[in-house]
Amino acid sequence: MLPTRTGFLTDAFADIGVALHKHHLATTFSWQDVAQRYRRSRVGAFWLTINMGVLIGALGFVFGTLFRTPMQEYLPYICVSLIFWGFISTSINEGCTAFIGAEGIILQVRMPLFTHVLRTLYRNAIILGHNILIYPLVLLAVGRMPTWDIFLALPGFVILTLNLLWIMLILAVLCARYRDMTQVVQNMLQVVLYLTPVMWMPRTLPEGISRLLLDLNPFYHLISVVRDPLLGNLPSATNWMACIGFAVFGWTAALLLFSRYRHRVPYWL
Repeated sequence: MLPTRTGFLTDAFADIGVALHKHHLATTFSWQDVAQRYRRSRVGAFWLTINMGVLIGALGFVFGTLFRTPMQEYLPYICVSLIFWGFISTSINEGCTAFIGAEGIILQVRMPLFTHVLRTLYRNAIILGHNILIYPLVLLAVGRMPTWDIFLALPGFVILTLNLLWIMLILAVLCARYRDMTQVVQNMLQVVLYLTPVMWMPRTLPEGISRLLLDLNPFYHLISVVRDPLLGNLPSATNWMACIGFAVFGWTAALLLFSRYRHRVPYWL
């Protein structure tokens, strides 16, 4: 007898539940990924921090001058924006190949598929942890002090992570079946970068189109709930509601897709 739709959904919940329960597998794999990438390097993963610091300094000087924005205001803004945009875009890009890159493990070892999505997210979270060290140095350089609003970045990061997980899960399944999807996603993220206030500030937009361009951009809301508290501002209620709505809608779609095609992933690989 073929499994019912309820049975498929139960299997999907079980896969995710076991992966979360055995999260040490994902963390171990992710640490090994980062360590292997920088093996025999004296600086190690801090090369990522150095590269990001150089990029922030260069873009901060160039775009701060072009936008005629004081460095005390613009440098922390682009610092936080680039760090978290790097986390978001890299997580999504690598989420496309979460199953493809783990082909050998999936075909030989009995392990929850969601573990490989967690592994990808944890790996990028480790890189984020290295890069975020630049933030207090930038504040010190421009003479700014963090406010108590900084603690709101923690729930913002949680809701950001929840949204990234369902996006990565959907893309991992789709890209395992349609390999060209990886290139499509990479090109789309390049376009989204320029449509999202990462290197430019929302107030620089003309009045007529500013709200429409921002409110319809999900990445603006996702990055705002983390960036604004770090800059001493409160995210708007629209930002929070949009992120929560994305999480509810996205996880519903992801669970339905994952439950329907989870058993086919090994055959696609």
